[in-house]
Amino acid sequence: MSEPRSKARHRHRRNRTALAVTVPLALTAAGTLAYGTDLGVLGGTGRQASAAAPAWAADTADGFASVNSLGQNGTYGGRDGKTVTVKTQAELEKYATAAEPYVIVVAGTIAMNPVGKEIKVQSDKTIVGQGTSGHIVGGGFFLGSGVHNVIIRNLTIRDAYQGVWNDKDHDFDAIQMDGAHHVWIDHNDLRHMADGLIDVRKDSTNVTVSWNKLSDNNKTFGIGWTENVKTDITIHHNWIRETEQRNPSTDNAAHAHLYNNFLEDAAGTDIKSSYGNYSRGATKMVLENSYFQGIKNPVIKDSGAAIVQRGSVFSGTSGRNESGGSAFDPKAYYPYTLDQAADLPSILRSGVGPRSNLGTTGASTKAAAATTLTVAADGSGQYRTVQAAVNAVPANNPARVVIAVKPGTYRELVKVPSNKPHVTIQGTGGSRKDTTIVYNNAAGTPKPGGGTYGTGGSATVAVEADDFQARNLTISNDFDEKANQSLSGHQAVALRTAADKVFLDGIIVSGDQDTLLVDTAAKDRLGRVYVSNSYVVGNVDFIFGRATAVVDKSVITLKKRWDGTSAGYVTAPSTAANRKGILIANSTVNGDVSNGSFYLGRPWHAGGDASLDPQTTVRNTSLSGAVKSTPWTDMSGFSWKDDRFAEYKNSGAGAGSANSNRPHLSDAQAADQEVADWLAGWTPSAS
Repeated sequence: MSEPRSKARHRHRRNRTALAVTVPLALTAAGTLAYGTDLGVLGGTGRQASAAAPAWAADTADGFASVNSLGQNGTYGGRDGKTVTVKTQAELEKYATAAEPYVIVVAGTIAMNPVGKEIKVQSDKTIVGQGTSGHIVGGGFFLGSGVHNVIIRNLTIRDAYQGVWNDKDHDFDAIQMDGAHHVWIDHNDLRHMADGLIDVRKDSTNVTVSWNKLSDNNKTFGIGWTENVKTDITIHHNWIRETEQRNPSTDNAAHAHLYNNFLEDAAGTDIKSSYGNYSRGATKMVLENSYFQGIKNPVIKDSGAAIVQRGSVFSGTSGRNESGGSAFDPKAYYPYTLDQAADLPSILRSGVGPRSNLGTTGASTKAAAATTLTVAADGSGQYRTVQAAVNAVPANNPARVVIAVKPGTYRELVKVPSNKPHVTIQGTGGSRKDTTIVYNNAAGTPKPGGGTYGTGGSATVAVEADDFQARNLTISNDFDEKANQSLSGHQAVALRTAADKVFLDGIIVSGDQDTLLVDTAAKDRLGRVYVSNSYVVGNVDFIFGRATAVVDKSVITLKKRWDGTSAGYVTAPSTAANRKGILIANSTVNGDVSNGSFYLGRPWHAGGDASLDPQTTVRNTSLSGAVKSTPWTDMSGFSWKDDRFAEYKNSGAGAGSANSNRPHLSDAQAADQEVADWLAGWTPSAS
C-alpha cells in the first residue's frame, strides 16, 4: 500500500455516533479478556451453573490415581457437583477454592495477576479447558496438603517465564502439589514457566500424568524431595520436548511407573537436555516402551534407586543409560495397555495436549494424526523448500496438514492457494528466530515476464487458503530501499493473508514499509486474522488492509526508515463499512526511534473508495514515547475523523488524555470492542 502521492476527492463527513471523550484510567490487567464463546455443550457462565454436566465430566483417571487408598476410591474430580463456565481469574478462583465440588470449564484466556500466582485448588474439582481455548497465562495451580480428587485437563498453562533460564527467584510452576493425593493431570499443554511445569512434592501420591505436552522449559517435572518414600505415580503418553532437566526427576518415590512417553531433544536448538528419566534416592521405577530422541543421559539412577527397563527405543542418545535393582509389577495395582515404542512419535505428536472434543483417556483418545510434511534445506526432510511441501498438499484437503520446517533460512516465495485449506507452517527450532522464510521483492521490482509485482504481489509468503496457521518462525521481506532508490514502489510485504480464520501464533513478521497485509478474498468476504504472542516490525503502514484483524499479546516494533530518519504509521486499515477493522490489544508498541515520530494509524481508502470505513482500535496497550500525542492522521484527502479511530486504557509514555484529536472509547463502547467481538464466534486454537 503506497504512501499518498496524489489527493483523492474529499468526501462529505458521515453522521455517526461520536466516540466518547474520556480520561483514560490506569492500565488494567488483561486477565478478564477471553477469546472464544460457549460452544453450546456447557451450560451457564461463572455466575450461573448448568443443570447437567457434559459427558466427559464422568471420565475417571487411570494409573495410580485410580487406586483405592487414603480413603479415596479413584479420581473423578468434581463430577458430583455443578458445572460452571469461567472467563476471568476472579471466577476461576471463586470456584476452584470453594469447599463444594465443581466442574469448572475455562472458556478463553485468563492472564494471572500478579504474574506467578498459583490458585489454591481445593478437593473435588475438575478444571478443564473448553475445546482448545482454555489458556492460563503467567501462573498456575497449587494443591496443598490433604487436597484430593482433583482433575486438571485440556488446558494450556504457559508463559510465566521471567527471562532467567535457571531461575532461583521465581517459583512459578504450572501445577504444584505439596501433600496432595489422587490427582489426574491429562491432555494439557504446559510450557515456558519460570520454574517447574509440574512439581509433585512432600509425599503427594496417587498421581497420574497422561497425554500432556511438556515443552520449552528448563525444569520439566520434579517428584519427591522428601525423606519419606510414599509417592505412587503413573506417567504415560506424554511428549516431553525441548526441556533441559527433570524429565522427570523422581526422588524417593515408592512406585514410579513410566511408560509410552516420548522425550525429544531436537537438533540444532539452544535447549539441550542434561538428562532424561532420573531415579533418585530410594525410588523404585518401572520404565516401559518409551522413545528417547537425541536425549543426553536418557536414563540414570542413584546407587540406592532401582530402574527396571524394557521395550524402549533410544535414537541419537548419548551418555548414561542405566538400569538395575528390583522394582514392582504395575499390573498388581491397575490394568494398562502398552503401545509399541516405535509408534510413539506419530501417536503423541497428534494425540497429546488439549482436544477439541474431549473424551475418555487412554488409547481411545488417539486422534487421526494430522499429515506432517517435513522441510529441511540440507535434504534431511521430505522437501528442501517450503513451497515444495505446499505443492504436495492435495487440493481441497479435508484435514490439517502440518508443514514442519527445520531450522534454517529459506530464501523463497511461498504461496498457499485458496484450494489448500487447513495448512500449518511451523518452525521446529527452539526459537522463532531459528527458522526464517525471506525474500526481497518490492512493489516496483520488475517481474520476469514484464511489469512489476505491485504491493500485494511483493509478499514473501502469500496465504489465500482458509484455516491457515503459522507458528514458531520468522517471515521477512529484506528489500533494500537504500540500494533501490530508482524503483518506483518501495512497498515490500513480508506476509499477505487473503483468507478467513488465519492464526499467526508465536511468529516474527519483519519488514519496512507494508510488512503485514491483512486482506480478504474479496471486498464482500469476511477475513478474520488473529495474531498472538508475536512480533510485527516495520515503519510505514506496516499493519494494513481490509481484514478483521486482531494483534493480541504481541510486540509492535517501530523501525527507522532507510535513511535513518524516524517517521511512520503503524496501521492503515481499509475496512469495509459495517465490518470490524484492526484491533491492537494487550500489546506493546516500542522501538529504537525518536520520540513523537510515529502515528498509530491513518485511513486507507484503497482506490479512493469513499464507501470504506477504516477502523483501528488500540486498547490496553503500552505505548512508548515514540507515539505522537496526536496519534491519528489523514491520508490521500480522507480525514481520519470521518472514520473509526480510538483508544482505550493505554499506558506508557506515548499514552495521553482524551481530547478532540485523541478520542477514547467509553467503558460501554469498549465492551463491544473486545477480542471476542472481532473474532465473531471463531476460537483460534493450535492444531
